[in-house]
Amino acid sequence: MNLTDSSRIRVHMDDPLVLTRITDTLCDFFAQMNPGWLNPTLVVCIGTDRSTGDSLGPLVGTRLHKLRSNLFEIYGTLEAPVHASNLVETMEKFKKYSSPFILAVDACLGRLDSVGYISIGRGPLRPGAGVNKELPPIGDMNISGIVNVGGYMEFMVLQNTRLSLVMKMADLIASSIYYAIRKFTKSVSWQPSPSTAGVNPYAKQIQIS
Repeated sequence: MNLTDSSRIRVHMDDPLVLTRITDTLCDFFAQMNPGWLNPTLVVCIGTDRSTGDSLGPLVGTRLHKLRSNLFEIYGTLEAPVHASNLVETMEKFKKYSSPFILAVDACLGRLDSVGYISIGRGPLRPGAGVNKELPPIGDMNISGIVNVGGYMEFMVLQNTRLSLVMKMADLIASSIYYAIRKFTKSVSWQPSPSTAGVNPYAKQIQIS
């Protein structure tokens, strides 16, 4: 994955305030890009469970899916991943939404001193660019986790990424997204549509494994 927007906010996953900083940053972006939470919100978590490093997205999606919140829709889980082979097909499904706001999540490779950083930015990301795959850009904003060093034998590097790093990063990203959406929608007094009025989006708290 390569980023199409050079304006990035980065936080290391070992920063004591990482959850607060990412949550607040996401809220700031939401206020700019989806004020009032009026557009259908899709969280698209890209990657595959067949590669340790590339499983970041599906892990995030799986954690968020367990919440069953009516504040957003999830695409990309361990059970139903969104990856290079089905990304275009998945994006066709977005046409059923009216002007959706899309938050894309993906793993990426970077410099040695960047491993462990989580970055948030406005604009789309390009899945597969880091491993020389031509895929369409996706997202109005994006979150990426730098899971390993890039530049050489990327497929092998992703396969040999430490699972503990990916799981910790996935927990942090999923928690940040959930808490940011909950915080922001409360601040704008968001109300569910009649079709979802019987669902309490705050009935569950995210479980960090």
